[in-house]
Amino acid sequence: MIEIKKVGIITSGGDCGGLNAVITGVARMGYTLGVETCLIPNGYAGLYNLLNLEPTIIDFARADKIHSGIAGSEAGHSRVKISNIKDSDKYNTIRSGLKKHNIDSLVIAGGDDTGSVVVDLINEGIKCIHVPKTMDLDLQSYSVGGDSTINRISKFTDELRTTGITHNRALIIEVFGRYAGHTAFRGGIGADADCILIPEVNVDYEVVYNHFKTTYVNRLLTSDVKGSTYIIVAAEGVKDKNGQFFVDENSLDSFGHKKLTGVGSYIRKQLEYYTNKDSYWEFILKREGIYVEDIYMYPEIREVQLGHLVRAGQTSAYDVTFGKQAGGAAVLLMKKNIFGVTVVGVEGHNITYIPTKEAIKQRFVDLDEIAFHESLGVCFGREPVGYSPEFSEQKGKIHRYM
Repeated sequence: MIEIKKVGIITSGGDCGGLNAVITGVARMGYTLGVETCLIPNGYAGLYNLLNLEPTIIDFARADKIHSGIAGSEAGHSRVKISNIKDSDKYNTIRSGLKKHNIDSLVIAGGDDTGSVVVDLINEGIKCIHVPKTMDLDLQSYSVGGDSTINRISKFTDELRTTGITHNRALIIEVFGRYAGHTAFRGGIGADADCILIPEVNVDYEVVYNHFKTTYVNRLLTSDVKGSTYIIVAAEGVKDKNGQFFVDENSLDSFGHKKLTGVGSYIRKQLEYYTNKDSYWEFILKREGIYVEDIYMYPEIREVQLGHLVRAGQTSAYDVTFGKQAGGAAVLLMKKNIFGVTVVGVEGHNITYIPTKEAIKQRFVDLDEIAFHESLGVCFGREPVGYSPEFSEQKGKIHRYM
């Protein structure tokens, strides 16, 4: 059993809220337990180059200067898959760097790609604990950054409603999330979006159009100032009619992922296709006094990419709390010589964890939850499926994580 005296902290993958809270949690718990902590800058690129770097020691005073409520990471990030580095001696290089700086183990915060590298490092005998971090929320456990992103999607979508209603526009809000729709789903629900499109549902664009038409016209007819709008929140991983993702074929990251882009434009063109051949718009807009030949013959539809705005800015209080707990719990696990695991959470005296290779298995939106919200009138790009609840009394302690 090796006594842990010094811990290196790495944050990796995409930036998001809560990472500085993880750093704070690791550093402050380390200080309490007499474990020295340091930041290894720029993710796995920094780990690979550790022989030529001087990690930043995070003592109590330095930790005090880290604002847990600010998104992003003091440590910096990079998207580097270590197994893809063209250096046959790469793992020995990493081990030598750790030895040079007397680092006994690593706390690594990241998502599924980062976690897959954690698994590789563990298999190479490098001691690691994984803190789940991804705004995509597609790991098996709750991940730091998810709540912050959902809140920002909801906030920006709700605020964009003002420009929609002012110009009588339909708006398509495209958001990150890769191949799972958690953030679009929860962010859209939080903003009272009319339609939410996610990768888990094969979209029927005629269904979307009919819902748009009905909702838009109802709002127009009940407005005393002839104002209306329609809001779609769409995950970047929504597919086209042939079941294909929208990708930039010329852009690959080091993990082999193509950049997802263009779904908002595709959805707009689908809606415009149905709108242009529907004579009802001429009738209703003429009747309401807002039709202009060749200029305003049907509602304007625009797409908006929120992009990195949903990763930036402020961290939610939930993610600050979870990040500190997960970071601190990682140090406590190390002191017990428990490695190769992902922190799930802290409840009272109980610290829960699962093997990292299990934690990084992708989790998708539960379609029963979709059916529930279809019952509340939200369109998900399909004919609504009836929600069939089952009822059970909760026994024992209630689990509080998403």
